[in-house]
Amino acid sequence: MSTNVVMPQMGESVAEGTVVRWIKKVGDTVDRDEPLFEISTDKVDAEIPSPAAGVLVEIRVHEGDTVPIDTVVAVLGTGNEGAKAGQDGTPDAAEDAATPQPDGTASSPAVTAAAPTAGTDVSGQRVDAAASATSESTAAATTESAADLTEDRRRRKSSPLVRRIAEEHRVNIAQVPGSGISGRVTKHDILKFIDDRGSASAAPTGEGLHIPAFQPGEPVDLQPMSVMRRKIAEHMIYSRRTSAHVHSVFEIDFTRVAAARQARKAEFEQAGVKVTFLSFISKAVADALRAMPVLNASIDGDRVAYKKDVNLGFAVALDWGLIVPVLPKADEKSLIGIARGIADLAARARSKQLKPEDVQGGTFTITNPGSFGTLFGMPIINQPQVAILAVGTIEKRVVVVDDMIAVRQRGYLTLGYDHRLVDGAVADEFMSKVKATLESWT
Repeated sequence: MSTNVVMPQMGESVAEGTVVRWIKKVGDTVDRDEPLFEISTDKVDAEIPSPAAGVLVEIRVHEGDTVPIDTVVAVLGTGNEGAKAGQDGTPDAAEDAATPQPDGTASSPAVTAAAPTAGTDVSGQRVDAAASATSESTAAATTESAADLTEDRRRRKSSPLVRRIAEEHRVNIAQVPGSGISGRVTKHDILKFIDDRGSASAAPTGEGLHIPAFQPGEPVDLQPMSVMRRKIAEHMIYSRRTSAHVHSVFEIDFTRVAAARQARKAEFEQAGVKVTFLSFISKAVADALRAMPVLNASIDGDRVAYKKDVNLGFAVALDWGLIVPVLPKADEKSLIGIARGIADLAARARSKQLKPEDVQGGTFTITNPGSFGTLFGMPIINQPQVAILAVGTIEKRVVVVDDMIAVRQRGYLTLGYDHRLVDGAVADEFMSKVKATLESWT
């Protein structure tokens, strides 16, 4: 009995993943939940555990290949099957031919009936040789036409995200060259097509404008982008094209929060958790999102989806990129619960131990560049959300309080929001709630 290993969906808007590394090789024994291979998407790098115990008898997807979610990437068996023809990473031809098509049918290898002897019809009567040749030509043309139709269907097959991008930019997917399996159009393909089209229309000569990154003979060290880096680039460009970005910056007095941290230090230590400024900010944001659901929403065409759960995403910087794990139902958690959740997500993100559900369902994102000393930032919205908060560095500053000079713990919070849905007054009201909660913390 064999078990198929499929490409998991690591995020609700993720339609494909790239196999970065096979941890096991064909013939290796694998335990259930033992790391089997490593993948990369625009949301996460993760080691994928084996769905069952057995022997890895077939690997269908090479390292570096990008495939749609739910694609069978490997097969586990009992070890008696032997290595199959597809172990070199090439899917079996017969299975590929039977792949379901968008119209619900399955393509199958052409079945050619034995041709009658030239000059004889199916009843055994003599026929004109020219007529026989014409019949053969027609049959060949029909077969070729069917093959073209099948290939066109397979190339048109794309993810919901790709189809949405095509619809928003009025692009016929049939015109987009596909680099995926069987010519499938990927997100990279559709974004490149839109970029090339925009460059071509902007160029005076009608040709795309290309500025070389370096000159011939210039000393450079060329390195390929990692899969995650390419995915992040695509996601950020897509977000800029999709949302009307506006930013509001608020200065917050964290003096009372700092006092609360000190007063409850023993309690936090007893709970075994480090409660940072980010934990307090996250709690204030979660409460404000519950009060103002317009910032806890997504745009779906001409409709607005108001999310009932407040699921906070936290941008985690890694040596190889950036990922955003999600803390579900953050508004239902205590301050300590939020702090513990943030620490757990960050630790598992850095060790590549995140599960698919850890990067799904985010409704609002918080990024903390202040941990590196940034005063404030202008973050790009994490699609399909409509807002994101950037936390600047929190430090002691000299300020005027009641006409007197004083030293206070201060920092900047920046809200980036999608002006298609969120107006400036609404965004500022939201930030005022966050500010009031933090500055009056008891």
